[in-house]
Amino acid sequence: MSKTTNKYSPEVCERAVRMVLDNAGGHPSRWAAVVSVSEKIGCAAQTLSEWVKKAEIDSGTRAGVTTDMSERLKAL
Repeated sequence: MSKTTNKYSPEVCERAVRMVLDNAGGHPSRWAAVVSVSEKIGCAAQTLSEWVKKAEIDSGTRAGVTTDMSERLKAL
């Protein structure tokens, strides 16, 4: 079994990411938006920051390996 478990549903993760991206303009920095939202949902700010980065990569707005590609590579 994995040492880490995801105690947040995919819906909560997606909503938190949307909240950060939608409200980033109302904060002095993206990190401030991440900290604000993470306090509201009860997760670590670093965790939420990673979710945001992953969402940006998957949407194509940030460079990196998408989740789908990563899963395909693991399968090989």
